[in-house]
Amino acid sequence: MTVQSLCLGTVMTNVYFLMNEDTKEMLIVDPAVNTKRICAQVDVMQGKPVAVLLTHGHFDHIMATKDIAEKYNIPIVAARAEEELLGDPRLNLSIISGMGQVSVKPDILVDDNDEPEISEFKFRVLLTPGHTSGSCCYYFYEDKILISGDTLFYGSCGRTDFPTSSAAEMGRSLKRLVTELPEDVKVYPGHDCETSIGFEKRMNPFV
Repeated sequence: MTVQSLCLGTVMTNVYFLMNEDTKEMLIVDPAVNTKRICAQVDVMQGKPVAVLLTHGHFDHIMATKDIAEKYNIPIVAARAEEELLGDPRLNLSIISGMGQVSVKPDILVDDNDEPEISEFKFRVLLTPGHTSGSCCYYFYEDKILISGDTLFYGSCGRTDFPTSSAAEMGRSLKRLVTELPEDVKVYPGHDCETSIGFEKRMNPFV
C-alpha cells in the first residue's frame, strides 16, 4: 500500500491517501479543506477512491468531506460514537471556525474492533476516545500502518479541552495503542510528522 498526504487548512491538517498499488483503489482520510487540491492529488496518484474515512468530527478534518464523497460517489465511514458530533456545528466547532458551518452524516458507522469490508483493504477500527468521545484510529495490520487522527501525535497527543473530550479517556486510549500494537507500526497522525509506536512508547511523555 502506498501512503501519501497533503497538509491543508489553517491548522495544518494531514489528509491521507492510502492506495492499493495493484488495483489503484484508494481511501481518503480526513478531507480537511480544499476539494480541488484533494482531487488533484487523486489524479496525480491515478487513484480510484472507494471511501472516505474520518478519524473524528472536528471541522478541520471534515470540511471537504461532502464534496469528495459526492464527486466520487463513495461512502463516508466514521465511528458510531462520533455521529452526534459530526452532525452538530457547535460540537464539531465549525460554528466558530470562520469557515462556515458544516455537518456530516456518515454512510457507514463502525464500532470498536470492526473490520469494514471496503474493497480489498484490510484494517481494524480502534475506538480511542479522549480528543472526542468518538475518536478512532484505523489500523492496517498487514501493512503495519496506523492512522491515528488526533489521538497520538509525534511526542504528544490531541487536546482534551473540547466538547466531549476527556483527559482520562485519552490516557487509556494512548495506553491501549502502545500496549496492543507492535513497536514497528508506523503512525500517521492528524497533525505534524510521522512516528512509530515504539518511539512513542519510549519517548512520549503523555504515554
